[in-house]
Amino acid sequence: MEYRRLGNSGLKVSALGLGTNAFGSRADEETSIRIVRQALDHGMNFIDTANIYSGSESERIIGLALEGRRHDVVLATKAGLVRGSGPNERGSSRYHLQQELDNSLKRLKTDYVDLYQIHTLDPHTPFEETLRALDDMVRAGKVRYIGASNYFAWELMKALGISELKGLNRYVSIQVSYSLADRTPEPELVPLCLDQGVGIIPYFPLAGGILTGKYTSRDDIPAGSRADKNPDFGRFLDDERLRLGKEVVRMAEAKGVSPGALSLSWLMHKPAVSTVIVGATRWEQLEANLESVSVRLEPEEMEELDRLSQPFVYREPFAIYRLPQ
Repeated sequence: MEYRRLGNSGLKVSALGLGTNAFGSRADEETSIRIVRQALDHGMNFIDTANIYSGSESERIIGLALEGRRHDVVLATKAGLVRGSGPNERGSSRYHLQQELDNSLKRLKTDYVDLYQIHTLDPHTPFEETLRALDDMVRAGKVRYIGASNYFAWELMKALGISELKGLNRYVSIQVSYSLADRTPEPELVPLCLDQGVGIIPYFPLAGGILTGKYTSRDDIPAGSRADKNPDFGRFLDDERLRLGKEVVRMAEAKGVSPGALSLSWLMHKPAVSTVIVGATRWEQLEANLESVSVRLEPEEMEELDRLSQPFVYREPFAIYRLPQ
């Protein structure tokens, strides 16, 4: 396994990280625990979850899976998206974050998290309130590093500026949708992260399976796939993305690797990317993606993939999660 610094911090994370939003829903408890433990055995040390994944079941299951192995893991969770119908059950106010962190720690069976991330910007809470609350968590030993998710570039820069001005702990990472089928972070966010030393953690790195070659047309939907279980996903299966998926399959076959491994490797070769999180509902899925860590792309291969995916630099993001204004 390859390990990289998370941004400019001293924390080392595996180039391939484990995403767990399916734990407790699309993957049952037994399967999820097995995936976590086998991932650790293969050198993956970054595990990402959130307080809302599978109705908090993801955190609870991870807590069980890490019993006796907590010291092997860089454990990341998030808060900020909607938890309930109450007026304070969302956002990044001090009130909400403190409550959610304490609940997450109980479910995760730990007294600290390595990376605590704001799941999305809260338009109703001042930046300084959020950043001071996070700084207090770090000083209390409940959190080691802080990160953002789903921030626009200007929002991230504003947060970093406030932290600098006020002497507060600053974000070391940002999670964002980023893949061959979504290169929207590149014009603004990537240069910002390179300049400010913020590590990028891509989610949806395989565009929901489009970059694995499993979808060949809008009408040919594999049983059990994301598009099969969630018909709304079909809106992503436009001609341009399907064409990109076929080109990735062509290049992968020529190189003798899987399309998924090729797509993940492309991301790992991109500047500012610290760790790429991939989800799994079966160990075999994750095992196949581990191939990506050993795939080395030649400059001409990177150029070809860049050319094929150029239309996705200035399109709408594949995914972004925001609170209502």
